[in-house]
Amino acid sequence: MTDRPTPPEHGPADRPTADVWAALGGPSDLLDRVAFHGPRGALPSGLPVRRLARATVAACSLAAAELAAHRGGGAVPAVRVDEGAVATAFVSERHLEIDGRKPVGFAPLSGFWRTADGWIRTHANYPHHRERLLAVLGLAPDAGPERLAEVLGGSPGEEVQERAYAAGALAVAVAPVSAAVHPLVECREIGDAPVRPLAAAPADRPAAGIRVLDLSRVISGPVATRTLALLGADVLRVDSPRLPEADDAHADTGFGKRSTRLDLADPADRAVFEGLLDTADVVVNGYRPGALDAYGLAPEALFARRPGLVLAQICAWGWTGPWSGRRGFDSLVQAGVGIAAHEAGPDGRPGVLPAQALDHGTGYLLAAAVLRALTDQRTGRPGGRHLRLSLAGTASWLLHGIPADPCDPADPPNPGGEPPYDPARHLTGTDSAYGRLRHARPPIGYLGAPTDWARPPGRWGTDAPVWC
Repeated sequence: MTDRPTPPEHGPADRPTADVWAALGGPSDLLDRVAFHGPRGALPSGLPVRRLARATVAACSLAAAELAAHRGGGAVPAVRVDEGAVATAFVSERHLEIDGRKPVGFAPLSGFWRTADGWIRTHANYPHHRERLLAVLGLAPDAGPERLAEVLGGSPGEEVQERAYAAGALAVAVAPVSAAVHPLVECREIGDAPVRPLAAAPADRPAAGIRVLDLSRVISGPVATRTLALLGADVLRVDSPRLPEADDAHADTGFGKRSTRLDLADPADRAVFEGLLDTADVVVNGYRPGALDAYGLAPEALFARRPGLVLAQICAWGWTGPWSGRRGFDSLVQAGVGIAAHEAGPDGRPGVLPAQALDHGTGYLLAAAVLRALTDQRTGRPGGRHLRLSLAGTASWLLHGIPADPCDPADPPNPGGEPPYDPARHLTGTDSAYGRLRHARPPIGYLGAPTDWARPPGRWGTDAPVWC
């Protein structure tokens, strides 16, 4: 069963999609290919999260359709985005089940805490972040939430924030809405070196034959590369053996990809990695700016080595300003840019978006930017591409760049008589190395688009470091 389509939205209602497409450098005449359908009642928020989510998925779908047309020789397929599928995909980590078990969410020491002068948000999901947070606060390694609350309650928020930053821990004071505006997408063309031509490809695999080296963790980068894998790219994720990944996280974002471990400080592993790099078409780097420069992965070094490369980078806090080099996650950026304050409840407790929308939205934007770069390189504008996105850029767009949802709050969320939003309509089951997975279907929607990944996630770090 599928949702019956509602009339497509035009004019001002389509502005977020048009703005994203313009930021990606897409031809404006393709926007009339895009329409939306399905229930509109999901992702409720005081901010236009619904419009952010559907616009990023629509732009990614249109970029995939554009590349499909280039490789198939026909017209750009129509794009129809199902808002129910989008809403479900934007919380894919919450819908995931592994042999009937729900994954662990935020760890006990991750969350909002009162401070002496306000609130602070901590992130301690990974063991090394938990250890650093407890150490910087002088707490025992086995300290629990009650002891953490006691210590934070007697400390100024910004003081804890700065001490945590210096120690490599993660804590951000909840701030009022920031007036800072970061670019949504930055794209720099590098030279005019020829790029590898691509053979014809079916509509459901427009990225077939593209080799993507995935150097990203957590949600935004892995969502982008999960999407590229859906569309046929050969995606190989590379992690350090000293930074283990949570099985639940990889079970959610590892669809369609392979995963290997290489220690870039080890000469033998470094040689293997450089061999992979020599024939990669795309590198996705989700680490802090400069974190991998010592391994020859600075943009200048990469383009000197591979002039026609597509390099896509994601960071948390934007590419300029005093926080540009800081670690960060979606929840921390929500706190630091004022989203948590904007969404605060009547009791003043900071709030959150109905999804980790900065992560997921930036992931679909990055995938769209890569797809557009691949098309541009092969339609008269060769040379490398340096793409930069950030969670802060997506956040500032949400806060300042997207008009309020045009739906009247008194209107029904599902005009036209469609069934109400039911995430179960957008879930499916797959056997994997982790067990039986119940997971969200991909939301990418164009005529001929794939409806599921070609392969389930394998166990993290267990694939050979070779291209298919």
